[in-house]
Amino acid sequence: METPIIDYRHFFIQDTDFYNRIVLGFFLPNYFWVPLPRFCQTWLRNYIGGVLLYFISGFLWCFYIYYWKRNVFLPKDAIPSRKAMLLQISVAMKAMPWYCLLPTVSEYLTEIGWTKAFPRINNVGWVEYIGYLAIYMVIVEFGIYWVHKELHDIKPLYKYLHATHHIYNKQNTLSPFAGLAFHPLDGILQALPHSIALFIVPVHFIAHLALLFIEAVWTANIHDCIHGKLWPVMGAGYHTIHHTTYRHNYGHYTIWMDWMFGTLRDPEEDQGKAM
Repeated sequence: METPIIDYRHFFIQDTDFYNRIVLGFFLPNYFWVPLPRFCQTWLRNYIGGVLLYFISGFLWCFYIYYWKRNVFLPKDAIPSRKAMLLQISVAMKAMPWYCLLPTVSEYLTEIGWTKAFPRINNVGWVEYIGYLAIYMVIVEFGIYWVHKELHDIKPLYKYLHATHHIYNKQNTLSPFAGLAFHPLDGILQALPHSIALFIVPVHFIAHLALLFIEAVWTANIHDCIHGKLWPVMGAGYHTIHHTTYRHNYGHYTIWMDWMFGTLRDPEEDQGKAM
């Protein structure tokens, strides 16, 4: 039983070193990052990747919906001010170094063999890979729903953590840059189900890392106030309601958890009532 764990550790360390060389070697001189311990290298790699993903996805999406398609998706009075977006960027950048600790710790724990992650799809086969990934996503959906809901229901958590994000509560204050504008501990708590799932179900570790960083793109998308009408996706139409009522649509990628636990509010039904 010990042999595959040792083999897996070797692969994980190999992968970490490879990713660190690619990212850090491209952006930084070798004398700066090579002497650092692997943990610090990995954190620095995650930080650079997180910052790039946040700004690239945010700027491209803002350019598309606010300038290229100006007045197509949103009326002029619903477009957030530059000041609001700069404030969101400031909050996100203060939190980013802390956010990046979570994937770094997860990677370290995986390298030393504490998680159930596997490094290669052929370690389990495609059928098991897809099955495990589906279970992983259910755990993540369930976990994020309840963490998010408790951040609202437990008053001190809301007051000292989650309220930082909910100052953006109208269409003209929400933007793609609000997606990561959290108190650092709030952002870590909401991403924690990704890491907890590593200890519950075997999952391809590269898929885990990819999904964790896709969060930056996804959160940018659900804060643009544009209802995509792609059932059962918990898109921006649903999440805008969450920012205005505070009591609905706590879910993440899909509406299923809100539907199961009675907190779902459909934007199309709201539009129908308004008419």
